[in-house]
Order: sequence, then structure tokens, then C-alpha cells
Amino acid sequence: MNQPGSEFKSKGGFNRIASAIRYSIDGFKHAWRHEHAFRQELMVVLPATLVALFLRISAFQKLALIAVLGLVLLVELINAAIEAVVDRVSLERHPLSKAAKDLGSAAVALAIAMAVATWIVVLYNRFF
Repeated sequence: MNQPGSEFKSKGGFNRIASAIRYSIDGFKHAWRHEHAFRQELMVVLPATLVALFLRISAFQKLALIAVLGLVLLVELINAAIEAVVDRVSLERHPLSKAAKDLGSAAVALAIAMAVATWIVVLYNRFF
């Protein structure tokens, strides 16, 4: 049985793809303009990506170094989305709101730790 969907859900086809691209661009613009942590992380990710590309390591190792950097940005975007939804629901202090924001922050910290560990292992194996 077909359930009626949200009026905000697209129906499909090329328009859906074009809309998804526009929404993604809007999301990146919003993150750049309003998310200080995203800008800070991007300022590390961009030069680190260039470093990874020019290191004399295997293609797989380059992919790993760049992928973990992308993971940090990905998790930061999800964290920002969680924070936006929590703030949209209520600016009132609530234990569940704090938990949601703290869990998002913990996810970012874990992604950063994974990135740092990956870089240490790859660079250690290359240079020592």
C-alpha cells in the first residue's frame, strides 16, 4: 500500500538529483558561513589533502589519509545538523538536548582521533 509522503519529498527523476545537489551546496555554504568548527577543520583538511597527494606512499595509503580527513568533515556536518535541530526544537536547557549535542561532539572527537591515528601510522611506516 502506498503511503502518502511528505509534501517536501521530491518525486524522483532528474529534478530530484538537481534538487539534491542544490541542497548539498546550500549545506556547504551554511557550514562555511555559520559553523566555526567546520571552517577550522577545513583549514586543516585542505593542506593535509595536498600533503597526502604528494607523499611517496601507495595510492591506498593516500586514499586512507584523505578519507579520514573527509570523515572528520562528514561527522562535523552531521554534528552541526544535530545541533541545529536541537536548537530548532527548543533553546531551553534540557538533559536530552545536552546529551544530543554532547554525543555529536563525541562523534567529532572520535573522527579526529581516527584521523590522527591513521596519519601517525602511515607517516611512521613511511619515514621510520
